[in-house]
Amino acid sequence: MSIRFHSRFLAVALAGAVAAACGGTSDSGTTGGSAEPAAPAAAPAPTPTATADGPGVITGKISYEGTAPGRQVVRMGADPNCMPPGGQALSEVTIVGDSGGLQNVFVYVKDGLGDKVYARPTAPIVLDQVGCMYQPHVFGVFVGQPVEIRNSDPTLHNVHAIPKENAEFNFGQQSNKVPATTKTFDKPEIGLSFRCDVHGWMRAYANVVTHPFFAVTKDDGAFEIKGLPPGTYTIGTWHERLGVQEMQVTIDAAKPAVTTNFSYKPATS
Repeated sequence: MSIRFHSRFLAVALAGAVAAACGGTSDSGTTGGSAEPAAPAAAPAPTPTATADGPGVITGKISYEGTAPGRQVVRMGADPNCMPPGGQALSEVTIVGDSGGLQNVFVYVKDGLGDKVYARPTAPIVLDQVGCMYQPHVFGVFVGQPVEIRNSDPTLHNVHAIPKENAEFNFGQQSNKVPATTKTFDKPEIGLSFRCDVHGWMRAYANVVTHPFFAVTKDDGAFEIKGLPPGTYTIGTWHERLGVQEMQVTIDAAKPAVTTNFSYKPATS
């Protein structure tokens, strides 16, 4: 079944987003109206006590069991300004490659680092809106690291972050003529959801962590995590539709390279 976006919903969402963008609570990424007070600066980064230059390397693949589900076509006809690259957009919820690898799984060290503190990156993570889709669909970001949110489309988007642990935000970006808006997250959180309240199919997911030991699986399901010191770790995985898994691995100084594979079954509901 194709993903359909009804005109009535678009009208309601568009009206709400325009009201937010033009009213007294607009963000710096909008035009018109008075801007809301600037967000408080991110808390100072803690002093690093460790570096990510250990010998440990974890590689692996995340596979999908059974017949791969077909990717649904995203119907964007309700907004003529939505022009996906290639002329057609496909759902990003479950993407299985030709070799059975599962794309867009977030893989990370869930436990085992103790109280080590790692340097916070200062370069921003870029979350763009291109062809009425978020790019990237799944990403990792440090606590306190800037997330630069751009609109590269000639149409209105409404960026709505819906966290469980962090502060919610919701702002309009009227077109590719407006500047980017920068946000940060103060607490670790896996699977933090973004959506566009104007285009209901648009989704992205941030994974907020306190260390650099994470990866997002590629189109063949492969991942690599480098720089770990010797030790025993819990490796966690997260997929927006298929859930979470975890596995223990041990990195030995004499044998620092470890391969670990995961397998997801089709969703039951």
